[in-house]
Amino acid sequence: MSGSPHGPPGHRTEGEKFVQALRLLTMNTLFTGDVQARLRALGAALQQSDYDIVCLQEVMLRRNARLIRRAAPAYRHFAYSGRGLLKGGLVLLSRWPIGRWRFVPYPMTGPVRGELLMRKGAQMASVTTPDGELVVVNTHLSANRDDDWSPTNRYTRIARAELARLTELIADIGPSLPVAVVGDLNLPRDSEALADFVATAGLRDILAGDTRPTYRPTPRWPSPPALDHVLVRAAAGETLTGGADFVFQDTVTLDDGRQAYLSDHYGVQAQLIRSE
Repeated sequence: MSGSPHGPPGHRTEGEKFVQALRLLTMNTLFTGDVQARLRALGAALQQSDYDIVCLQEVMLRRNARLIRRAAPAYRHFAYSGRGLLKGGLVLLSRWPIGRWRFVPYPMTGPVRGELLMRKGAQMASVTTPDGELVVVNTHLSANRDDDWSPTNRYTRIARAELARLTELIADIGPSLPVAVVGDLNLPRDSEALADFVATAGLRDILAGDTRPTYRPTPRWPSPPALDHVLVRAAAGETLTGGADFVFQDTVTLDDGRQAYLSDHYGVQAQLIRSE
């Protein structure tokens, strides 16, 4: 069953104080195929949604980022960098102001592969929400071309090097700020490398224990793992709770009338509630 991009209006605490949930979407948009048609359809869906923050991977080109922004003008604030090819292929859209942001590349390690041209890394942005500042980390780790996430695999070693850099970046974020790390980490939810990263960085997996695939199953890969994640860290003295589910699982109608999936990944939507 496909999730809806429209979440609940909010959450009531035991004291009946109304707390608005922040709605966040992460999605790998797939850089091949009918890219612009799919991105226009995605932008139209975002315009009709109630997401506050949208983190996208594999947007790849600056013209693709501009296309999404034209289709979703409700997101007045944005972050991406690169003259033609976007750094990391990453785009962040927000209804709330983005105070500052930067892109940090991951170390480039072998084996040599075309993916290195994407210059993968982490996009770190400080978003001023109605509940205060939230640091959002949008990222896309290197793919495991062997589909083998055992500790000695060559791609697992690459992922651990990238996660080590990401751990350093998170550690540099002051404890007074809440953090959301989202994106296509290219690691199964139950992998040892991901578990070690979550523990070391002091994060919590919003979808812990949920091993449903976030990559669309195919005849060649009938049982893919959960590769897309929402990991959070509460600010000191606060809690950061909520839930998540999958969206954009079904086909959509493109502007020429054809039916197509928006991506080879599902979107992951999360509702985050910050409280003292």
